[in-house]
Amino acid sequence: MGEKRFSLEGGQGSMDAFVVSEKRETPQSIQHRKGIEQIAALTAYDYSMAKLLDAAGVHLLLVGDSLGMVILGYPDTTQVTLDEMEHHVRAVARANPRGLIIADLPFKSYETPKQAVLSAKRLIDAGAEGVKAEGGQKILPQVESIISAGISFLGHIGMLPQNVVEEGGYKIKGCDNEEKDALLADALALTQAGAFGLVLELVNAQLAHEISQSVEIPTIGIGSGNDCDGQILVTTDLLGTSPDFIPKHVRPELLLRDNMVGMLRDWKESLTNRK
Repeated sequence: MGEKRFSLEGGQGSMDAFVVSEKRETPQSIQHRKGIEQIAALTAYDYSMAKLLDAAGVHLLLVGDSLGMVILGYPDTTQVTLDEMEHHVRAVARANPRGLIIADLPFKSYETPKQAVLSAKRLIDAGAEGVKAEGGQKILPQVESIISAGISFLGHIGMLPQNVVEEGGYKIKGCDNEEKDALLADALALTQAGAFGLVLELVNAQLAHEISQSVEIPTIGIGSGNDCDGQILVTTDLLGTSPDFIPKHVRPELLLRDNMVGMLRDWKESLTNRK
């Protein structure tokens, strides 16, 4: 479909026009990047951020349940509801980005195959173009039912944030033979079920490399080394605006939150000094 010149106007921080592709991403276009081009994926929770990610040409926009911590102030992702996910998916979809919109199925919303399909359909109706759920062989019946319903599915193995309370923290996975074998089996099972891609979170880097070489679908890493077929980050971590802490696998070039606080203070002081 060619290319389009895009610019962000206004203020001293105006950006020069730059060129982005007009072609919309699909699960198939994401798959076809394996071994050819690194997949860039970032989280989006609202209209404004989705527009910025679109301007940057990001391939995949994840409406992640990480919004529970970043946007809603929950201690972890387990308190996020399907209603809340649906609300944020609608906001992102209104931006009409070229990047593929994938939405997380929240905690306890895919306990059975029937529930998984009903939950996934709600997110699709809200504007998502596919869904993601955490787990491998343990949720295979749910995954197969989602895909059989004609809904694109992105897998997620390794550290599963929805299990953080149960496991007592965020830990690197695949460091012993038992975990390694289980993760390889999970990756192969999700591939055979028809997942179009696979997020590897906090997976031992050598194992992430091995999984990436073993499956035909692209792997998208987060804290799993540099050998995956793409990378995904929480956007506020990348920009340095996350309110509490930034994971050690993210090294933002600039903590924008410090600059933002400075701008806000300058504005407040300008009011005080105004005659």
